Amino acid sequence: MQKKRQENKRFLDLLHEFVQELNTYVSTDDGQWTIKGFIDTYKTIYTISSDTKVISKILEIHLFPKIIEFAAQRGYHIVLAEHQNYYPDFSFVHARDERIKFAVDLKTTYRLPKRPDFCNGFTLGSHGEYFKNRTSQKNIQFPYSDYLGHYCLGIIYTRTNSSHDDERTTYTLNTLHSITSVIRDFQFFAVEKWRIASDKGGSGNTANIGSIAYMSLLRKGFIGKNLVKYS
Repeated sequence: MQKKRQENKRFLDLLHEFVQELNTYVSTDDGQWTIKGFIDTYKTIYTISSDTKVISKILEIHLFPKIIEFAAQRGYHIVLAEHQNYYPDFSFVHARDERIKFAVDLKTTYRLPKRPDFCNGFTLGSHGEYFKNRTSQKNIQFPYSDYLGHYCLGIIYTRTNSSHDDERTTYTLNTLHSITSVIRDFQFFAVEKWRIASDKGGSGNTANIGSIAYMSLLRKGFIGKNLVKYS
């Protein structure tokens, strides 16, 4: 038990260091997302939809090289989820001791414009089969009990006021910098999932755990430079 606590603390400390690097990686000097759209072979640029699922997936692709680099530098290798509905997004496995595993999910959400103290919240994962039966291999990369800790690498952002017309506008490389990014003003954090879990479901009628949404609680505990660990 003591070794498990030590390994968890070490891994969380590493994640805390890592998230401090990410804002400059994804943001321009004025806080906009560096991703402006996608480009075809004719060098035509198409802007990104404001759909949260689209943004979440592109952010995952954008951050993936940094996550791989982080794992390699800190002595872990990553096992990706074999199927889309498998938990977790990333399994960090210690290079020298494969018994040391950590589950990390990348979660994104946006600030609520009419309630600035709140974000839309996160879906933290299932409380279905693999959560209840910790040795189950249903919809999970490794049995739940194999992981020493379960973590959320969270991203909170602000949506910009891009209109639907912007999504139908095309640009060229010469006009790239005139594109307003669909999101901006990122805040990254890393935390054990249970610390930000709420008693509400995360989405629809599925068996998902929802997070707290009150921004000040997130800021006090985990966001920004003053990463304070709850006791």
